Amino acid sequence: MAGSCPPAGPACVVGGTCGPAALHHRRLRLEQRQAVTAASTRRPFQAAQPRSRAAVAPPPQLELLRFPTGDLPVRWRRCRTAGRISLRIDPRAGMVVVTLPPRASREGGLALLRIHAEWVAGRLAALPKVVAFDEGAVVLLDGRPHVIRHSPEARRGVWVEADEIRISGEHAFLPRRLSDFLRAEARLRLAKLAAVIGAGPDAGTDLIPSRLAIKDTSTRWGSCSSDKVVMFSWRLVMAPPEIQHYVVAHELAHLRHLDHGRGFWALVELLTPHRAHAEAWLKQNGPALLRTG
Repeated sequence: MAGSCPPAGPACVVGGTCGPAALHHRRLRLEQRQAVTAASTRRPFQAAQPRSRAAVAPPPQLELLRFPTGDLPVRWRRCRTAGRISLRIDPRAGMVVVTLPPRASREGGLALLRIHAEWVAGRLAALPKVVAFDEGAVVLLDGRPHVIRHSPEARRGVWVEADEIRISGEHAFLPRRLSDFLRAEARLRLAKLAAVIGAGPDAGTDLIPSRLAIKDTSTRWGSCSSDKVVMFSWRLVMAPPEIQHYVVAHELAHLRHLDHGRGFWALVELLTPHRAHAEAWLKQNGPALLRTG
């Protein structure tokens, strides 16, 4: 993805990359990823950087910094295509990510953090609790709560029984087995949706991806590359079916439109009726999905 600098750490609903490859790699971003600019009412949490030819020493990657609002876990990132210092909340890691342009200093990032420390602390405090894959924990499958049950004597692998997900074998392998199961279920569901939507009466003949990938992303629910590879987060399997439908339709629409122009959104509206509901649902529930597993 030449020219892009995807954040380490999803925030989503609709966005692009931070470099010149934006027209080729449009991504569906997680809504809570907010990087905005201090000099603008539209982007209040970014700061413009003075021009400088001097190289700036990189800050440490991770720090726990003390502010009047309390200690804040901070991840520092250097992005060569970034034009401004920006802040965003990484719900999965439970920390604030400070992105620095090539010649921006750590002091500049600290200054922005001081200004918005209260906002950062509030967002971090509001994150849902982490849900580990373990006996008795409750996870979503297709938007419905399921209780994890360990069945050590069984020989069935992982299976769904009523409102429970049962995992056989040794307890030490439970998290990995459940994760593998959910990834496989995500691939089945999302591939089926892609086939159905791509063959629909409003799809035409060009909404067939060259490949469908399932990954554990932390900055986007899905993406579509210029070579027609469509990627989805396995965590979508936890969302209700209509949310999955919207995300798949959104990415398939990028097979025809590599931007988010009027033509793109018109096609999305033809492919799925769930846009407004899905965007609102992901905004509200996305952080919980990211903090599961």
